[in-house]
Amino acid sequence: MTEKQLSHRLSYLLRHAPHEAGLTLQSGGWVPLEPLLAHLHVTREQVERVVAASDKQRFAMDGERIRANQGHSVPVDLELTPQTPPAVLYHGTFPGALPAIRREGLRPMNRHHVHLSPDTERARRVGARRGPAVILTVRADRMHAAGWLFYKSENGVWLVDAVPVEFLSEM
Repeated sequence: MTEKQLSHRLSYLLRHAPHEAGLTLQSGGWVPLEPLLAHLHVTREQVERVVAASDKQRFAMDGERIRANQGHSVPVDLELTPQTPPAVLYHGTFPGALPAIRREGLRPMNRHHVHLSPDTERARRVGARRGPAVILTVRADRMHAAGWLFYKSENGVWLVDAVPVEFLSEM
C-alpha cells in the first residue's frame, strides 16, 4: 500500500467508518493504534510517516492512539472548546457549488461542521480538489458577534456549524 493509499484509508476509517475496522471512536475521536495497524496490515512506522507527511495535518498520534483531527461524518466529540476567530476566514469550493451556497450559505453537508481556512492558499488547495477553486470570504468576526461558536482543530482548521449567506462574499 502506498503512503497516499494509506492516508486515504486512514481518513476513511477514522472519519467515516471506524466500525469497518472493529473500532469505536473514544472521547476526542481517538482509537487504539494496534487494532488499526492489524486491520490495515501496516506497521506503526508506515502510519507515523503518513501522519508526519500529511500536508493538511489530517491526523494526530498520541502514544498508542490515533485520530482524525476533523471531517467526521460519524458521531464524535472532538473535545474542542469555542474560540474567538480572526476577523476573516476563507472557504474553498468549486464553481458548481456556488448556486446552492448563494441560496443557502455554507452547510456541513455530511460532516459535523463547515471547515474554514485561516488563509487563502489553504482554502485554494481545498477548493481545487474538484477543479478550479473559488475562494469565499467569511466575516467570522460578525458571525462571532452574532453568537456563532467557532472551534479551531489541532491542525489549524476553523470549524463552525454553518455560515449564513449574509456573512459570505466571493473573492
